[in-house]
Amino acid sequence: DRDTSGIVLFAKNEYIQECLVKQMKNDNFIKQYIAICEGNIGEIGFSNIINAPIARKESSIIERCVDSTGDIAITHFTVLDNFNNNTCKVLCTLKTGRTHQIRVHMSYIGHPIIGDTLYGSASELINRQALHSYKVCFIHPIYKKQVEYIAQIPQDINNIIKK
Repeated sequence: DRDTSGIVLFAKNEYIQECLVKQMKNDNFIKQYIAICEGNIGEIGFSNIINAPIARKESSIIERCVDSTGDIAITHFTVLDNFNNNTCKVLCTLKTGRTHQIRVHMSYIGHPIIGDTLYGSASELINRQALHSYKVCFIHPIYKKQVEYIAQIPQDINNIIKK
């Protein structure tokens, strides 16, 4: 997602890529995102799992949708904060990695990401979707030690939180 801020991981060769893919399949690769969503999903600390298959929308080459013919897609989420401007801060942990997964899932449960013009609506609060690739954690393919990378939340998302 080109308008998602934060961490992007690139494998420099096929061996490293295969190691990382294997970790993803075995749940040894953790991907977490911070999203600012419309509405109040629940009290701080409320967690849930969205298990809804995602497919390509028939009328689009870009847009995805929840559809029974789609591929399995699982997103865990936890409400981190609720704000006075009818938005909430959510931590999303991906168990699968479908295209636009968090954006599709949050819209599907009625809480689209702020500023997401594809699955929600534009916002005066931010000029992109308020989605940030916050943390990745995996076993380093060469050194065999767990590594963790965290990207600070960018100013445009922090500005939403402060309003």
